[in-house]
Amino acid sequence: MKDIICPHCQKTFRVDEAGFADILKQVRDDQFEKDLHDRLVIAENEKTNAVRLAEANLKNSMQEDIARKDSLIAELKAKNERDLAEQLAKKESQIAEMKAKIDSWELEKKLAVTEARNSVEKERDDYKNKLQTKEQEMVLREVSIKEKYEVELKSKDEMIERYKDMKLKLSTKMIGETLELHCENEFNKLRSTAFQQAYFEKDNDSKSGSKGDYIYRETDEAGNEIISIMFEMKNESDETATKKKNEDFLRELDKDRTQKKCEYAVLVSLLEADSEYYNMGIVDVSHRYPKMYVVRPQFFIQIITLLRNAAMKSMQYKAELALIRNQNVDITNFEEKIDAFKDGFAKNYELASRKFNTAIEEIDKTISHLEKTKAALLSSENQLRLANNKAEDLTIKKLTHGNPTMKAKFDALGDE
Repeated sequence: MKDIICPHCQKTFRVDEAGFADILKQVRDDQFEKDLHDRLVIAENEKTNAVRLAEANLKNSMQEDIARKDSLIAELKAKNERDLAEQLAKKESQIAEMKAKIDSWELEKKLAVTEARNSVEKERDDYKNKLQTKEQEMVLREVSIKEKYEVELKSKDEMIERYKDMKLKLSTKMIGETLELHCENEFNKLRSTAFQQAYFEKDNDSKSGSKGDYIYRETDEAGNEIISIMFEMKNESDETATKKKNEDFLRELDKDRTQKKCEYAVLVSLLEADSEYYNMGIVDVSHRYPKMYVVRPQFFIQIITLLRNAAMKSMQYKAELALIRNQNVDITNFEEKIDAFKDGFAKNYELASRKFNTAIEEIDKTISHLEKTKAALLSSENQLRLANNKAEDLTIKKLTHGNPTMKAKFDALGDE
């Protein structure tokens, strides 16, 4: 709707789009006719001015010629009649030429006026033709859009009827297999480009008493597993008397995931079609069962991509954690070597100390046991020598042998 204000009474009245377009068209036609009339008036004035100027120039020229002719007649009166006749003939010829020029100017003026009028009329006709063409294009476009939407609506209605008929004809098993086939086809479309290292096949192992529908596993180039997903596809006919719920299958799916050693479990379901909770997209049910999701078929590829990207980042964190663990193992091995050395040294020292005390006791007890005491002392000395040799033989190089982490730390201390 458009608001229009009357220029006389200043009253506002409202017209619809069609009425507004009609008024606008009338205003444009009136303006065009007014512009055309003004241009014709200007052209007519220019033509009148040009004629008047030509007539004035011709009149002046003729007056000058007549004056010159009278002067020549007066001068030639004294001459013979033949010369006078020749001059008169010459003047008549000049007059004829001037008349021919005047006629030519009149013709050019008429042609200019005609050409200007034709140009204005052609321009007006062009505007009208363009306006008519635009109106026809808008009508044709409106008809085309209307026909297009009618065809699409009819096609969708036919598709809905076809699906309804198919659902009525399919058994419960066939409906489930149709959903599985849909997911498998969607995955195979991207297998060669996005999932080159992935395994996605039906779970045919029922040794444990149950099995899922599909297992997805992906490894890196070194053969390390990045992610694994157990998939279960569930669907049912609209005519099924007993309606199943998604929760009815979560426990069995978690059991299958655990038995097949999969990291995640995903239920691709068309059950509870009217549930806003399950229709909102990817539903996380990890509060019921760990690492489990429920999705509609249209989010089948998206859930694989999301879990896969998360697993890729997790692999980086695992690699960093493994590096830290290896460093901790190196430090632990170094500490174990130090402890082993301490234990060995303590044992040697304890043994030497005990034998030394035994020797002193033997000396105090009896002189007769001097040789025996001497042997004990020699044995103690030998143990001390071995302990000393072990202490002197202990080097940083030996302690850090096979331990790159501690070697790097001692090299850093040496640099400082």
